[in-house]
Amino acid sequence: MATIHFARVMQESPFHGGMRNALARILITGVAVFLAVTTVPGLEAESLSAGIAAVLVLTILNLILRPILFVLTLPLIVLSLGLFLVVLNALLLELTAYLVKGFTVSGFWSAVGGALVISIVTTVLNSWTVDRRPIEPPMVARRPPKIINPD
Repeated sequence: MATIHFARVMQESPFHGGMRNALARILITGVAVFLAVTTVPGLEAESLSAGIAAVLVLTILNLILRPILFVLTLPLIVLSLGLFLVVLNALLLELTAYLVKGFTVSGFWSAVGGALVISIVTTVLNSWTVDRRPIEPPMVARRPPKIINPD
């Protein structure tokens, strides 16, 4: 299961899917962060601008830094049967709180709870909205056309 996820993560790039896909990711991350801030104690956004900045920074970190961290921590992810991905997401959430003033995470367990909420919400919303079709259409073997001889 980790290899399938690894191949999917490595296929995605910040520009995969165009502007529509990028905007959908930002909106989905925004909904997920909003739900995490409202439900998880210890996650706080002081203002709307801090929340928007946190969404943008978290989206950029997920697009650029997460695949690199995924490859570097792949043995831990495999040994923990994927549970280390929650820790990885919590670390990205902590890094977002470090980079954005006005967005705070009070501790590691708040980051883990926020990462769980964000992961679940983004997984559900991505399955409904983001286009995951392959880039190239599948090759289908075609039979040559029948030639009818009038002889």
